[in-house]
Amino acid sequence: MASLRGFAVAVGCLLLAGKVACAADLIVVIDGARNSNGHVLAAVYADENSFLNTAMAKALLRENAAGTVRLVAHDLPPGSYAVSAIHDENDNGKLDRNFLGVPIEGFGFSNDAVGNAGPPNFGQARFDFDGKADKTIKFSFNY
Repeated sequence: MASLRGFAVAVGCLLLAGKVACAADLIVVIDGARNSNGHVLAAVYADENSFLNTAMAKALLRENAAGTVRLVAHDLPPGSYAVSAIHDENDNGKLDRNFLGVPIEGFGFSNDAVGNAGPPNFGQARFDFDGKADKTIKFSFNY
């Protein structure tokens, strides 16, 4: 009985080791935070239907603001993704805008995607992630 238990533990460890070895990280590097006020908030989306709906994001990331910010999403499955980010300078959890609706805090999207009179669509910000190896994407804030 003891040897059976030992065998089960060994198999479980091997299975876990294989899972950990296969896990890859998505590393998001954002340049251009104009100051160290507040935090950088980023969201990782898996499709057009969820894009820019943070309640449907695959990952929500948060890091202290600085000139260049590095955020990491762990254990994403392989697929197509898009990232949006804001520099939430006043830590109120949203992108502040002026009376005309123009953002007054930094924002950016994967692929440095830009939209016409609004945010880009998922396809413009989309990139592929194979889930086997760490992947780094980089983009900049717009103010």
